[in-house]
Formats: sequence, C-alpha cells, structure tokens
Amino acid sequence: MPKKRNYKKEYARDHAPAKDKKDRAKRNAANRKLKPGPGKEVDHKVPLSKGGGNGKSNLRVVTRAANRKKAAKSTTKRKTTRTVKKKKTTRRKK
Repeated sequence: MPKKRNYKKEYARDHAPAKDKKDRAKRNAANRKLKPGPGKEVDHKVPLSKGGGNGKSNLRVVTRAANRKKAAKSTTKRKTTRTVKKKKTTRRKK
C-alpha cells in the first residue's frame, strides 16, 4: 500500500516565504558543490540563519544523524551562564 501524501506539508513547502526559498536554494547549491555520498549531508559550520555563507571554508560533509543532532541542539534554548571576572589585586611591597 503506498504511503499517503501529506498535502498540507506539500502546500507549506511550495508556498513558503521568499526567504525560506532562498535558503533552500543556498542549501542545494552547497550540495552541488561538495556532492556528499549516501547517508551524508552538507553541514554549515556557521548556519545560514546566523549569517554563515556557502564558501568552502564554512561547509563540511557529515553523517545525516550528526547533522540532525546539531540542528536539534541549535533550536533548543541554551542556558546562558554569566562569567564573573576576578578583580586583579596589587600587592604592596613592604
């Protein structure tokens, strides 16, 4: 029995905002550049959404599982820790 089509998902994909279409085109261009093998994907070290580009220095080939793990990590809110710098103390000579 063939898998049922998800028409809502297809409609959302095909009628996406222009920015999403542009990002998809950039990802496709990156895939054409590096030509990852089966089970591999092109990963942006600095994501496109964070201002990264499609230069070879920002691209790497990783496994699909590793790329999905990174995507899941970047979408969740991370706890921000505040570091407090210690004050420098000057010693007096006796």
